[in-house]
Amino acid sequence: MFAGFLLWDQLPAQVATHFGRNGEADRYSSKLFAVAGIYLFVLAVHILCSVITEFDPKKRNVGSKIYHLILCICPVVSLWCGVMIYGNALGYKDVINLNLWTNVLLGIVLIVVGNYLPKCRQNYMIGIKLPWTLDNEENWDYTHRMAGKWWIIGGVLTILLGFQKFVDPIGAAVGIILIVTLIPAIASYIYYKKHRVM
Repeated sequence: MFAGFLLWDQLPAQVATHFGRNGEADRYSSKLFAVAGIYLFVLAVHILCSVITEFDPKKRNVGSKIYHLILCICPVVSLWCGVMIYGNALGYKDVINLNLWTNVLLGIVLIVVGNYLPKCRQNYMIGIKLPWTLDNEENWDYTHRMAGKWWIIGGVLTILLGFQKFVDPIGAAVGIILIVTLIPAIASYIYYKKHRVM
């Protein structure tokens, strides 16, 4: 946000804030919204995540590393938004490959979160929070060990997809995120049905 105000005089009255699948701008907003509105929204999400974590009944199970990881996500997203939006507005869109860097960011997040998921104990903030995972610690551990592997694989694939031009990389990344989330969730339910006490 502060960078936006420093660049205020150099920014156009209407700033591109949404980009299509080909990386071209397809929606514009006022300069004030681009400089302040987006980042205030990200800040609100950041505060909400902090509050939810603080009042989590299982807060003691959220390790300090995972807690700090949660708090780092919004600032990183904010920085990425600034580079993409201001870079495009200032005429550097040929230098900044939106699709590539979006996939790189998503891929890194998937890899980092995937690395921590197996270490994550039961809580209501981060992880695959299903009734049967929250009710059974063994199910939770099984689900998150599997999820960790899938998320790391998904992260690597997401980054690699950013370098190709045959399919929409961001659309493919969304598909990968859905797949690496659904597979552990389905496996978790199968585990629950298999080990349920009749």
